[in-house]
Amino acid sequence: MKKKAVVLVSGGMDSAVVLAIARAQGFDVHALSVSYGQRHTSELAAADRVARALGAAEHKTVQVDLRAFGGSALTADDIEVPESGGAGIPATYVPARNTIMLSLALGWAEVLGANDLFCGVNAVDYSGYPDCRPEFIDAFERLANLATKAGVEGAGIRVHAPLLRLGKADIVREGLRLEVDFSETVSCYRADAEGRACGHCDACRLRADGFAAAGVPDPTRYVP
Repeated sequence: MKKKAVVLVSGGMDSAVVLAIARAQGFDVHALSVSYGQRHTSELAAADRVARALGAAEHKTVQVDLRAFGGSALTADDIEVPESGGAGIPATYVPARNTIMLSLALGWAEVLGANDLFCGVNAVDYSGYPDCRPEFIDAFERLANLATKAGVEGAGIRVHAPLLRLGKADIVREGLRLEVDFSETVSCYRADAEGRACGHCDACRLRADGFAAAGVPDPTRYVP
């Protein structure tokens, strides 16, 4: 019987590759997406496509509306999405987003009897996000094993971040090896309702640079 894992799937290229990795490692993958009030909601439709295409056992989307707090260009209409990240923590950082998402994944994992969580955080191209650092993943895994029945009485919880130290070109190559259809993914912070990318934001730049560095055509659909 396959071991179960909960995989956070945003609809972007990184989480699609992570889902493919978890499945290739033999896990029965349960995909989890979070509708948190993000302006680029077309990524949620992409997450559903990716989960089905990559053979997830099931896919849930839960709602936690972080627009109630604002504080990010991705959740507040009065903060513009910048075309480049600049220095420091970017305006597209959503306060505590990865902590919240991993906590939701942890809760579902306990119900499923899963001991493994997968997420697509990346420290090489992480653009200043504090919750994409290796230290954060290590700290959350420690918390998970302190705060759960599975951690105290069971086999323990492991948090996997297989892309943590990979560059975007390496992520593209790994995705192609695992037959990920990147044309189904949406990474753009300003994607339109059809999932077409703006081509100018930081997420678009990192994605395009990854395909160029990997020497493969960029399958992204851009707004004309």
